[in-house]
Amino acid sequence: MLHLVRHGRPAIDPAVPARRWRLDHAHVDAVRELRSSGRVPAAAVWATSPEMKALETARALTSGPVAVVDDLREHDRDAGWLEDFDDAVARAFTDPDSQAVPGWEPLRACGERVRTAYERLRAEHPTAPLVLVGHGTSWTLLVAHLLGLPVDSTLLPRWRSWGMPDVVSLDA
Repeated sequence: MLHLVRHGRPAIDPAVPARRWRLDHAHVDAVRELRSSGRVPAAAVWATSPEMKALETARALTSGPVAVVDDLREHDRDAGWLEDFDDAVARAFTDPDSQAVPGWEPLRACGERVRTAYERLRAEHPTAPLVLVGHGTSWTLLVAHLLGLPVDSTLLPRWRSWGMPDVVSLDA
């Protein structure tokens, strides 16, 4: 079984790159509620993105060991703060082989990076439940791969549907 957890709500600071955002302490209760909900197994192999908001979410969800896996990081978006972020993400899904914004990783490259990391973890732990803590765009791309869906604008509703925190469980 695979459990993809999207991190809790971050404390957004437009002056700081999103990859360095931490959890918003005003919303930590939502992460605690997810832990007590039974939707994420305690007995599992845990891995997380290195981004602080994901790492803090993982640490709040389990008291067991959590591996930090660099390739589980979010879609690389080193372009600074964007007021039209949703429009930029829509462009990324529309043309996944190109940079939607200068400095952004092409979406297909992100999907391949995350898929490879997942496959490596699954090969190392073929029968164990996996809990991966990370990000909405990365998980949207991994779910698309696992379900055999194309990477295109039809994925936007899936991307927009992720809560903070949230979990999707798949038999994978």
